[in-house]
Amino acid sequence: MKCPFCAAPDSRVVDSRTTDDGNSIRRRRECTVCGKRFTTYEAVEKVPLMVIKNDGSRAVFAKEKILQGIIRSCYKRDIPTEKMIKLADAIEREICNTMKHEIPSKIIGEVVMKHLKTFDKVAYIRFASVYRKFSDIDNFKQELENLNSMNKDKQK
Repeated sequence: MKCPFCAAPDSRVVDSRTTDDGNSIRRRRECTVCGKRFTTYEAVEKVPLMVIKNDGSRAVFAKEKILQGIIRSCYKRDIPTEKMIKLADAIEREICNTMKHEIPSKIIGEVVMKHLKTFDKVAYIRFASVYRKFSDIDNFKQELENLNSMNKDKQK
């Protein structure tokens, strides 16, 4: 690391510690030429995940939007907020683990629905009705039948 005082190209690490949030490392360094000490921080470089919307535009991925959708789906359900936050974290992890820099919003919606299906059936139906743009009661019936058949298959 280049010294900020004398611009010498080398320094040695005197002390390393993780920061309070655990997302970076704080290093105390000492210049091998002038002997002055300085601090550097090392963190993982994060490339923002971009969401490709249905109209083709792009936006930065925001876990908060997923959490808002989950909260709306779980409205008046007896589900602790902490569980909803953990669900949003799990969804974010799955999406980020694809290692893609861009992901279609359709895939994000499908991942959310997959997680909601095992999390809470009512929340799943609520989310699906908006996500899949149910136009009439037949759409609801079909989705409920799919859910029921899935439950029967699990019980066998």
